[in-house]
Amino acid sequence: MTGDKTFRQRFRQGELLVGSFLKIAHTMPAEILGTLGFDFVVIDEEHAPIHRESTDRILLACRAHGLSGLVRVPSADPASILSVIDCGASGVLVPHVDSAGKARAVVAAARYRGGARGYSSTTRAGDFGARTIAQHTSQQDDSIAVIAMIEDPHALDCLEEIMAVEGLDGVFIGRGDLTVAFGETSSGSAPVRAATQAIVEAARAAQKPVCVMVSGPGDTSELASMGASAFIVSTDQGFLRKAAMASLAETRQTLADATATAEKSHV
Repeated sequence: MTGDKTFRQRFRQGELLVGSFLKIAHTMPAEILGTLGFDFVVIDEEHAPIHRESTDRILLACRAHGLSGLVRVPSADPASILSVIDCGASGVLVPHVDSAGKARAVVAAARYRGGARGYSSTTRAGDFGARTIAQHTSQQDDSIAVIAMIEDPHALDCLEEIMAVEGLDGVFIGRGDLTVAFGETSSGSAPVRAATQAIVEAARAAQKPVCVMVSGPGDTSELASMGASAFIVSTDQGFLRKAAMASLAETRQTLADATATAEKSHV
């Protein structure tokens, strides 16, 4: 977080935000990224072996380091959404939102006013009972970001209707799923690029911000110029793999150079 602004406020205002997926069921990746100054992380309950207790601990680590902690829930099931926002998530990414009806159901699961969120204030989200009903419902409805993942080709036929759903704060473009669904092997393929452009344009028309995962500086620049404002640059696993590969290659090269030097000295 920056100052008193919530992630939802920063996202809705179109601030340029940088985040990462978290797929390791431990607090330390969140702590490291928080100390480095990342704006947010997305705890991945859809594609990683992370359950509610792990999510709860990671969200606590996010709070300790001033890092906005969102959760990609495994489905649009209201119980999954309720679970993570009660644990103190700053928001949810909900996969496969492919209709306005599903978008409305997702928003309802995350909201008290005009929604259907199950009530409890004896949670981290409610400061463990420190707030009144009015205080808790107002604070939560004002602070929880609800982001729909657009990642199905048939969702492209109803983008305007999805974007118009009241209470939906923005969208995430699932280029990986779109790539596979279109039978392609690259997010740079023509149908995926066209879909990405269509989603961004629909979001812009509805004044909804866009979040996307990017593959590098060029991709980031292109998506930013299109209108995206929140960027997921990697995963904790990806950072570990990249650093480990670089360190291994550097060390092997150093050892090879040292061996060659030693052999020459004995000639």
